[in-house]
Amino acid sequence: MDISILLLIVVFLLLLLTNVPISISIGLATLATMLVTIDITPALTTVAQRMAGGINGFALLAIPFFILSGILMGQGGIAHRLIEFAKTLLGALPGGLAMVNVISSTLFGAISGSAVASTSAIGGFMIPAMKKEGYDPAFSAAVSVTASTTGLLIPPSNILIIFSLASGGVSIAALFIAGYVPGLLLAAALMVVCAIYAKKHNYPLGKRSTLAEVFKAGLAALPALFLIFLVIGGILSGVFTATEAGVIAVLYALLLSVGIYREVKISDLANILLKSVETTAVVMLLIAASSAMSWILSYTNIPQDLSAAMLALSDNPIMILLMINLILLMVGTFMDMTPAVLIFTPIFLPIATSLGIEPTQFGIMMVLNLCIGLCTPPVGSVLFVGCGIAKTSIQQIVKPILPMYAAMITVLLLVTFVPAISLWLPGLFGL
Repeated sequence: MDISILLLIVVFLLLLLTNVPISISIGLATLATMLVTIDITPALTTVAQRMAGGINGFALLAIPFFILSGILMGQGGIAHRLIEFAKTLLGALPGGLAMVNVISSTLFGAISGSAVASTSAIGGFMIPAMKKEGYDPAFSAAVSVTASTTGLLIPPSNILIIFSLASGGVSIAALFIAGYVPGLLLAAALMVVCAIYAKKHNYPLGKRSTLAEVFKAGLAALPALFLIFLVIGGILSGVFTATEAGVIAVLYALLLSVGIYREVKISDLANILLKSVETTAVVMLLIAASSAMSWILSYTNIPQDLSAAMLALSDNPIMILLMINLILLMVGTFMDMTPAVLIFTPIFLPIATSLGIEPTQFGIMMVLNLCIGLCTPPVGSVLFVGCGIAKTSIQQIVKPILPMYAAMITVLLLVTFVPAISLWLPGLFGL
């Protein structure tokens, strides 16, 4: 292995182990590698240029807008309306309350575009409700944690925008549409696990809702759900781009939260804007640092070398795809989604396409891999949020979350080896 790459890996891992923030770890590891590879002045200049260039993209403008719309939706009374609607549909089934958690998290995650926001908003309400009905707190947290990731596959999804950037221009519209079937399939798989687990532990059934109650709850949730159709419908029809869709999402979320549901006051907007700026800054720093690291990897021919090494190990497409999945699953346990996508897309996408995998399918496969990482220690941010809400430990949540992992990995394998799951809808729309 080249000394510069060995240095990159060692410095990065050492910084991570000493709890240095991941964006700083990536930036310092990249700088250290460049100092060894080239002279000090060009190294400093190159790092600065690559970081600035990494966030200088028109498509990235969508991210702060979707972040802002997600925060507006999160504080605008969306969560409990979605929960009430899901409860009228599924509450009377075995494990109905757990299924309500899954459906609510899926819908809210799709609207907000954030797994952490979904865990906080839906889990903050559903975990105490499930505990009150006799559900084990660790199981309640496991459901909230895993279900919150489904929204990252269903548009609007910031991580799919970042994959489009890292891949060199895979259509955002195609990625958005491609995420629907895998996202819903993942939700369905988690609901099956919930039903089996609830039946095994004799959890109570909820009351059956009347048609009038379903209609009333659906009507209350309809304005929130319309955002999904507004964004994706506008993109597909060519009325606006994905970036412009972010602006539309903000305006609609503002109208909904302030004007219709009236749960956000004008005086709250300053704090909401500040929170969105803070979140955007964190994301953009991650993108900038990861872009610099991605460049140094490319400069030292790591993608080509790794591709050659993997293809030398086996020429069996199934084995190579399984290896890619395994590496991404391991990466997801210690690295945030944004840098993982920016760093590993240029490495693995050429290998996947050489095996006949469509870039759109690979994007969904990669994001699903990293969604599993969000639920996995030691870095799984969503896992820690869920445990905090449920007041339970990582050790306690391990047993109930294992069947959830099994369901997620099953869906991952289906997405990997059944292209139609990702590509059927984009093909239907000519994307």
